[in-house]
Amino acid sequence: MSYRLKAITREEHLAFVRTRSSVSHMQVPSWGDVKPDWRAESLGWIDENGRLAGVGLVLLRPLPKLKRYLAYLPEGPVIDWAAADLEQWLRPMLAYLKQRGAFTVKMGPPVVVRRWSAEAVKTAIADPQARRLRDVEATEHEPHALDLADRLRRMGWQRTEPGSEDGFAAGQPRYVFQVPFAGRSLEDIHGGLNQQWRRNIKKAEKAGVKVVQGGYEELPAFYDLYAETAERDRFIPRPLAYFQRMWTALRAEDPDRMRLYLAHHEGDVLAAATMLTVGEHVWYSYGASTSRKREVQPNNAIQWRMMCDAHELGAGVYDFRGITDTLDEGNHLLGLLRFKSGTGGHAVEYLGEWDYPLNKILHKALDLYMSRR
Repeated sequence: MSYRLKAITREEHLAFVRTRSSVSHMQVPSWGDVKPDWRAESLGWIDENGRLAGVGLVLLRPLPKLKRYLAYLPEGPVIDWAAADLEQWLRPMLAYLKQRGAFTVKMGPPVVVRRWSAEAVKTAIADPQARRLRDVEATEHEPHALDLADRLRRMGWQRTEPGSEDGFAAGQPRYVFQVPFAGRSLEDIHGGLNQQWRRNIKKAEKAGVKVVQGGYEELPAFYDLYAETAERDRFIPRPLAYFQRMWTALRAEDPDRMRLYLAHHEGDVLAAATMLTVGEHVWYSYGASTSRKREVQPNNAIQWRMMCDAHELGAGVYDFRGITDTLDEGNHLLGLLRFKSGTGGHAVEYLGEWDYPLNKILHKALDLYMSRR
């Protein structure tokens, strides 16, 4: 089967996404509105019968003073990654983007490589010999994923290696933590939580922690906690305007695309989090909390409320997003891995992000710039 690529309307893009059970929130048309420094375009793969067979949201970032672009498809495109004729999907995409002035194409195939059960993660953390999750024997392997990686290399694609010691890359996380919901009752999901999680949920309830959904007007309250979290956990926060734009853009596309939750206790907002939904995939997107009153366990309370609501929405998976790959006790991100693995889900490794240099000189210059940031 051969495909041709063309720009499609947002409506066509969204209609296709609605036929899939799981598509990344970064591959819906509204995600382009969240990124004003990039120009977004909806791409469509048209098969020999004239039908729309795949879609992709491409973000184009211009190089200063040059009409050349970095083309980025985060956690996409939405094509048949198991296809035997994968080249027939990717070759027209490269040709189309080269014509549009792209010097490099970056993509993140939504393909799982390995999974580690919560028990395997717990054992790995306790093992003084284990340094990284990637070196620990996985619970499940997806055999076709390694074959896909080999095929991409043969086609000239290059995997982008994580840019820092903690396993978080400059792009999207290669390692995430997910709790499977498909075919499970809420009681079964609750039973899968470890003892500490169940105890903390009960403790929050007993202390009178109330978790409520917020609106646009509550985003500044979320942001105050987020800025405090950024300072405590040593990361650079996004501006408030980013979350306001995210709220407006995503909810205009679908009122359930983004939700905001806040955990209150005796008049104080102690924790807040955003939740994103596309089809049967639900993500815990951004979380924030204060150091005050940690003993009333607002973080467990807010997550459990979000998990309950995700289950009610018919989620097949609840995605905690990025985790660290390091198992080093001295790394401040290890606590986050412990927290997420307490839900009884799986640590998941994706295929990672891949680059195709269309102009090797400009691609090398970008690599040099990124390495010095």
